[in-house]
Amino acid sequence: MRVPAIGDNARGALYMNVAMAAFTFNDACMKAVTETLPIFQAALLRGAVTVAGLAAVARVMGGLRLRFGARESRLIGLRCVAEVTATIAFLTALAHMPLANLTAIMQSLPLAVTLAAALVLGEPVGWRRMAAIGLGFLGVLLIVRPGTAGFDHWSLLGLVAVAAVVLRDLVTRRLPASVPSVSVSFYSALGVTVLAALVSPFETWLRPTPAQIALLIAAAGFIIVGYLFVVMVMRVGDVGTVAPFRYTALLWAIVLGWLVFGQFPDPATLAGSAIVIATGLFTLYRERRRRRLAAAAQGPTSLRLR
Repeated sequence: MRVPAIGDNARGALYMNVAMAAFTFNDACMKAVTETLPIFQAALLRGAVTVAGLAAVARVMGGLRLRFGARESRLIGLRCVAEVTATIAFLTALAHMPLANLTAIMQSLPLAVTLAAALVLGEPVGWRRMAAIGLGFLGVLLIVRPGTAGFDHWSLLGLVAVAAVVLRDLVTRRLPASVPSVSVSFYSALGVTVLAALVSPFETWLRPTPAQIALLIAAAGFIIVGYLFVVMVMRVGDVGTVAPFRYTALLWAIVLGWLVFGQFPDPATLAGSAIVIATGLFTLYRERRRRRLAAAAQGPTSLRLR
């Protein structure tokens, strides 16, 4: 019996689910490792395995390209800078914060991307979506809680990571389809590894245990999957349909944080997370509706007159 092919939106949703699960399992492995190993040492060791793994994947897939035109090279370079900034900010915050709390902050990404598209790219954003974005960022403040006893300044690094990922995703959308996903992922991993190699000598290195080595290898495997699938997500399907599945990362983070680290979000964090997710979904719904109306307006005259 022939299995019917799935559409682009279904494929994009599947890719997003896989990417979010892979990234969250990577985060859990790295959080466990950085409890005892220096951050940049762990990033360098994971990065070395990741770069080698991506090179092997590229060899099998035959998709690794190292040279591009001037425009593609600039975009890949900018994406690498954003990836490095996001990774370092995220790992540093992750070493000092509960996994679910930091993941909840990262769920403001759809709101931040919409706001960035309006401010930087000049895309139209109606008052409803702007109100939802404002309410969503209030939810982030409820998670971060600046000026209260629950405030942790490491949360600010989470917001830096959000800004860097927004830049990364906007740049990814501008990459032409001729640039292989594995090449983009390879350069991102290489950039993080090079920075870790430059900074890690200033740390006091420790001899990793077999358990830590196993966790680093597992983290590298998860992040390879995450890298590849998050690039493919940006190229498949409608963003408004696919993006909501980013929120599955929070479910994974809550479960892993509870089972592995014995950490469960407090009521304020859960309430803030619910606000962020609800406003993010509303923003994505409005974006999808706007695109449908725009597409209908550009349709055949006979359809517009009905």
